[in-house]
Amino acid sequence: MKILDPLKIRQDFPMYRHDSLFEGRPLVYLDNAATTFKPYSVIKEGDRYYEDITANAHRGDYSLAHEVDVAYEGARKEVADFINADVDEVCFTSGDSMGMNEIAYGLLPLLKTGDEILLTFAEHASNVLPWYQVAKLTGAVVKFIPLDKEGRVTIDNFKSVLSDKTKIVSLASVTNVLGFLLPVKELCALAHSVGAIYVADGAQSVPHHKTDVKDLDIDFLAFSGHKMLGPTGIGVMYGKKKLLEKMNPLFFGGEMNARFDSCGYVSLSDVPLKFEAGTQNISGAMGLGKACLYIQKIGFDAIEEHELKLKKMAVEGIISNGNATIYNQNCEGGIITFNIDKVFAQDAASYLGSKGVFVRSGQHCAKILPEFLNTQATLRASLYIYNTEDDVKALIEACKHAEDFLDVFFN
Repeated sequence: MKILDPLKIRQDFPMYRHDSLFEGRPLVYLDNAATTFKPYSVIKEGDRYYEDITANAHRGDYSLAHEVDVAYEGARKEVADFINADVDEVCFTSGDSMGMNEIAYGLLPLLKTGDEILLTFAEHASNVLPWYQVAKLTGAVVKFIPLDKEGRVTIDNFKSVLSDKTKIVSLASVTNVLGFLLPVKELCALAHSVGAIYVADGAQSVPHHKTDVKDLDIDFLAFSGHKMLGPTGIGVMYGKKKLLEKMNPLFFGGEMNARFDSCGYVSLSDVPLKFEAGTQNISGAMGLGKACLYIQKIGFDAIEEHELKLKKMAVEGIISNGNATIYNQNCEGGIITFNIDKVFAQDAASYLGSKGVFVRSGQHCAKILPEFLNTQATLRASLYIYNTEDDVKALIEACKHAEDFLDVFFN
């Protein structure tokens, strides 16, 4: 297995082009679950569209437009290969939120009063709010799978709420606060055993773990480009072709129709184009394709090993400081969610930021989870391929003195 060298990787990222970026301190960016830095290859590919081949996709009968079509559809193929999907099962979106809404509203006709949609308390708003709306419109019921004492979804807990009333199971394969990796293949098989559709929110899993949609047998998957080294404003909705063909799109407009007339007749385009109304984020799609290639070149085994090594170091160091509570000590990924004792999360984040250590604070868009954690807000440090042991040491050192946060404001 290849060993990941974060210092060498940093040479590919313009955000690390300066020796120090914050008041003379090295940049310690630990908010990768929110968004990631972009390598030159991604930026260059996005720029190529604007600098060299600007035209609209699927609309021109001239050579320049053909170049755009080749680039745009080439990016779709790169994404499809990345998740082992058929190319016509990959629909471009603006990001995970749009993808989850497309899926939820597309499945609305399958639901009726009393049907059940299964979620967990740990889900991001993107995987809760669309289902709330769909439930209101159909009379379906949202039910929550119990979490174990750590905050995991277990097979037994899943079985305890799964029934013949279950029509949709929609779960983050890795949740954005606790970071536990779900046994997706097993959960999906159980969902299918009662005739339910399995939807995977892959925003936090796809950038860090190998995702093979055919092996997992998931029915739908949504994820964002910007959390996996790609541009903002681009994402993916994957669906099994037979399901996509049955679904209605959420958005209507140019390109997603084959024809329509004054009598109200509308014939939709074939998938995936019927889900891509209007001019798409062409440069974003091209950049996302190159992000997929970049991650594949590094390899998921190397990514997982690197993140787990740094996470273990961070957890041990924060615990040794003796002034913090960690909520997900045993998660399988690079997310560390914690609080400094007797310090409000936002105050602690401001203090860490004053030391050049950038982490997230708050509820992280998972606004039901505080009911389970019994805390109003948390700190979240999240790791990726370019983070180093020095980054982790800086985090540990800053946390050691975080009770002194008032000194930042009054001294």
